Amino acid sequence: MIKPQQLIEIGLITATLSVMLGESVLATSSQLKTNSSSPQPTPIIIAQNSSNSEADRLLNEGFILFQQGTAESLREALEKLQAARELYRAARDKGNEAVTLLGMGRINDLLGEKQTALDYYNQALPLYRAVEDRGGEATTLNNIGLVYSDLGEKQTALDYYNQALPLYRAVEDRGGEATTLNNIGLVYDSLGEKQTALDYYNQALPLYRAVEDRGGEATTLNNIGLVYDSLGEKQTALDYLNQALPL
Repeated sequence: MIKPQQLIEIGLITATLSVMLGESVLATSSQLKTNSSSPQPTPIIIAQNSSNSEADRLLNEGFILFQQGTAESLREALEKLQAARELYRAARDKGNEAVTLLGMGRINDLLGEKQTALDYYNQALPLYRAVEDRGGEATTLNNIGLVYSDLGEKQTALDYYNQALPLYRAVEDRGGEATTLNNIGLVYDSLGEKQTALDYYNQALPLYRAVEDRGGEATTLNNIGLVYDSLGEKQTALDYLNQALPL
């Protein structure tokens, strides 16, 4: 059975996708995945405003291991991020400590350690707030919502998603806003509130298109198609699923 897909952001970490060009982007989980059919430059993670070269090296190595996506590499990444976290904490670098905690939370989530993931996210959250990083705060709230959704606590998930949404809008992060709208739609979809789910999916769709995130666009089109399928509108469902296919 095909299921609707949820979307995740690992954090707002400045990364260079091409060292030669020196171009900086905001890295999300989709940018930290390898694609065997289309090799991409390995992201270099640049800690924000950091003078701690050893911690920065460990952070970078940790996210490269995260990118590999195996259980073994995720556990190795966890060790790197833990070591980086200790150095950032010793240096009282709250912003970059928050980045490592967010990464550690995401890795534990992927490994099925949901409560441990929540522990790390809840440590990251006050640090992001302390340094007034609303983007990092939004991503952490989104990821907390995702864990609660996976645990079946849908109303709690909605509470966190709805805290994340205005923060993404405040920092004009349309990709993050789209991700959270999709995730809210998914919760309503799972609760059987199909029209409400469609409303959120349809808010997410133009945002993904605006930021040219074809993966997010495809996921949302797929989710819309599955809602129409569940409503018995088979032709409309096919129309959306066929739009998702080439993306």
